[in-house]
Amino acid sequence: MSPKRLLYAVLLSVCVVASGVHAQTGQPAPQPAPDTSAAPAPAAPDADTSPAPAAAPSAAAPSTDQASAPAPASAPRPAAAYSAPPPGPVQNIVLVHGAFVDGSSWNGVIERLQKKGYRVVSVQIPLTSLADDVAATRRALARLSGPTVLVGHSWGGVVITEAGSGPDASKVVGLVYVAAIAPDVGESTGDVLKRGPQMPIGSAMNKDAAGFLWLDPAKYHSDFAADVPESLTRVLVAAQQPIAGKAFEERVTQAAWRYKPSWYIVTTRDRAVSPEIQRWMAHRIGATIVETPSSHLVSVAHAGATADAIARAAKEFGKE
Repeated sequence: MSPKRLLYAVLLSVCVVASGVHAQTGQPAPQPAPDTSAAPAPAAPDADTSPAPAAAPSAAAPSTDQASAPAPASAPRPAAAYSAPPPGPVQNIVLVHGAFVDGSSWNGVIERLQKKGYRVVSVQIPLTSLADDVAATRRALARLSGPTVLVGHSWGGVVITEAGSGPDASKVVGLVYVAAIAPDVGESTGDVLKRGPQMPIGSAMNKDAAGFLWLDPAKYHSDFAADVPESLTRVLVAAQQPIAGKAFEERVTQAAWRYKPSWYIVTTRDRAVSPEIQRWMAHRIGATIVETPSSHLVSVAHAGATADAIARAAKEFGKE
C-alpha cells in the first residue's frame, strides 16, 4: 500500500472512533414530563339569599402574608380503592362539635336543617382522644342509611377527616369543615396550627391535673364567642366540655378529604384559628369556600348562615 493510501486509512479510522465516542456520551433522549395537572376543584356554591356568607371558589392562592404557610397542594384526586357513595340526594347530616362545647352548640343549626327536610344527628364526642371521638362518630354513622354529609367544627374537623374513612364511610358523600382543622395523613392539630400565627385563645387555655384543657371563663367570650350574646356565653361556660391536651398531638391515619368533595366555612373574625390558616387548609383540600364574618363559635353566633351553607353543600354533594 502506498504511503498516501496508508495515511488516508488511518485518518478514516480516527473519524469512525471519534464518532462512536460522541454517540455514547451524548445526552439521553428527553423523557415526557409527568402529568401534574390537578383535579378540578368543586364548583362554587349556588347563589343564596342568606345575607351572612359570601361564597368564593377555591382558586386563588392563600395570603402571602403567612410566610410559614407553604403553597397549597394540588386538589385531591379520587382514590380507586374506596367504594362509590350511594347515588341520589343527601338524606342525612352528621354534626361533630369541637372542644369547649358539646353537641348542643349545634341546636340552632339542627332546627334549621330539620326544617329543610334533613335527618340530623349531633354526635356527643367525649373529647378524650382522637380514637374515642372517631369511634363515637362512626357509631352514629353506622345507624344511618343513604347519602350522608359529615360536618365538623374546630376540633371536629380532625374527627371527620379520620371518621370519613372507615367501615361506614361509603355512605359519606362529602365533608363540611366549619372553622375546622383539616389535617393530612400523619399530621396533628398542633402540626397544622404551627403553620399560622399565634392566636389569643392559646393563652386562654389552662390544663388541669388530669391533662384536660379548659378555656378561661373570663376569656371565653372575647376569644371564642365574641359575637354570641354574653347571657348565652355564660350558659356555654357553665356547660363547657374540656378536651384532653394529648388529643392536639395525635396524628390522623386517614384523610377523607383526599377522595371526597369538601366545603369550608371560613370565620373571618376568628381569634382561635386564624382566618389565614383556615384559607390555607381550605385551598389545600380543594374545598369550596364560604366566608362568614364571625367569631370561632359560628354555629351559635350565626346558626342560620351556617345551616344555609351546609344545606348548599349537601345539594352539591347530592349532584356529584
